Parts: sequence; C-alpha cells; structure tokens
Amino acid sequence: MLDTDSRTAWQLFHLNWFAILGMGALLALGLASTGLSLEPVAFGATVAIATALLAVAYGHRMVKGELANPKLVFSLGTIGQVILTCAIAGPLSYVAGKLNWPLEDQALLAIDRALGLDPEPIARYVNDHPWLAICLAHAYGLIKFPLLGIPVVLALTGRYVRLQLFMLAMSLALAVTITISAVVPAIGTYYGLNLPAAHLPEIDTAVYAGQLRDILALRDGSLHQLRLFSLSGIVSFPSFHAASAVLYVWALWPVRWLGGIATALSLSMIAATPVIGAHYIIDVAAGGALAAASIWAAKFYFGCRSAPRAAAATAPSTGLATLAQEH
Repeated sequence: MLDTDSRTAWQLFHLNWFAILGMGALLALGLASTGLSLEPVAFGATVAIATALLAVAYGHRMVKGELANPKLVFSLGTIGQVILTCAIAGPLSYVAGKLNWPLEDQALLAIDRALGLDPEPIARYVNDHPWLAICLAHAYGLIKFPLLGIPVVLALTGRYVRLQLFMLAMSLALAVTITISAVVPAIGTYYGLNLPAAHLPEIDTAVYAGQLRDILALRDGSLHQLRLFSLSGIVSFPSFHAASAVLYVWALWPVRWLGGIATALSLSMIAATPVIGAHYIIDVAAGGALAAASIWAAKFYFGCRSAPRAAAATAPSTGLATLAQEH
C-alpha cells in the first residue's frame, strides 16, 4: 500500500467507521427506548462474519505494513463494513417506524396523481402482462448482489478511493433515508389505493405483504423481537431501492466491461420498484435524488480533505526552491 491512492483510501476506510458506529449507537439507544429487541443468533452470526472479514483485512495490513496487498485489504474490509451496515440499518428502520408518526400514503398518492403518474394503471398494466411481472420480480431482487460484488470489482481493478467514496455515500443515503422515513412513514401504493393483492394475481406482492404486516404490527405494539433475516423493507419514502440503483451505476461506471451492464440492471431495478416494492413514483424520484446528493457530499468531503494535503505536499519543494534561489 505504498501508492498515494491506497493510502488515501485507507484513511477514507477509517472515516467510514464514524457512520457505521453512529448508526450502531442509534440502534442501541432506539432498542432501549422502544422496547424492541434483536433476536441474538442471526444478528450475532452476521456480526461474527463481518468481524472475521475485517480481522483478516486488518491483520494482513498490520503484518505486512506498507507491503500489504490493497486488493485483499479493501475487498474484505469493505465487505465487512457493508455487512455490518446492513445488519444495523435494517433494525434501525424498524426503530424509526416505531415512532408511529401519521401515515402519509394519501399525501404521496396525491403527489403521484398530480404528476400524472397514478400507480394503479401501472400495476394493472404489469398484471395484464405476466412475463413483465416475472421480469420485474427478478429485477427487484438485484439490490442484494452488488453490495458484495462492488467491493470485489473495485478493489481488483485498483479503484480503492472510489470504493471508499461509494461506501461513504451509501452510508449517508441510508442514514438520511431512515431519518426521513421516521417522519414520513407510509405502507405502499396498494395500501394507499386500498387495492387488495388478490386483485393483482400475476404480481409478486410478497414484499408488500411483508411491509404491510410489519408496519401494522409495529404500530399496534404486537411486534417486539426483530429477526434479522425476516425483516422487510418497511421504508417507503424515499426509496432506498432507487437510491441503491443510482449508487451502483456511479460505482461501476468507470469499469469498462461492467458500467453498461450495471446501468441496464439498475434501470430494471428502478422500473420494478413501484410495482414489486409498492413504492410511489415520488418515492423513486426522491431516492434517486438522495443518492445523487450523497455521492456529491462524499466527493465534496473528499475534495475538502485532499486540498490541504495537496498544498502541504507541495510546500516543502517550494521552500527548497526558494532556498536554492537565495543561495
């Protein structure tokens, strides 16, 4: 890790711990104050896997020092951070939902209709074309794979700084998404439309059914223990599916053989979000805008940190040149 990019990425890697630990602290406080609890086996096993990956990354860095392989350090280390972030963010969204602010489904539905994008005709069109419903169901599930694949791809192609900026932007987007969802809670389009899932037999509404079940159980107090592997995506506005799609495209765009593929798959994921995820169109637009803002914030912070270092790096040579001229 002798080159400048690796050293800069290593500093950013440590910076990303602030967001992870901050969300972890909020989760602990939220669990204590809401009466919710985490089922320990699944959560503990997930944390143990992340810890093992991080231990390998840090151990290799400590043993090898400046000769450590950055591909190994950043791929395993960032995967460990991603796993921890997801393990914390899921339960944290339930803590936010436990605040029980008034549901905003009708307001979000009104915005969609004002934009001329009523979600009901969209859903009925997909239901009338079963092949499209199947494709969208598969596309919606694409959110999982890039989370582990991006650290590997960017590390193997030597894009260490971009990888850490992606991690920072994702953490920012997650934190803001959960915060907004606490004060603008909603269940989803089918709830807002009062449209039973049975009326759309060709659409896979399992995701919507899960969020409907968990949100109502949170609000009536019947849900007490959070099982990590059984949690649903209960955040409607803004859509983190849409935010993830934008983040994935940005992260992989410089990789020549993957940028176009990532764009196509991410667009299909966005297209699936209103139907399979029961998101309002305004959810999707807000998620995309949030991702763009998070990327900008991460790059802006990186630029602010890099400028003083660049100035400091050039200062000694300038000073030596001045001394040489004086003598």
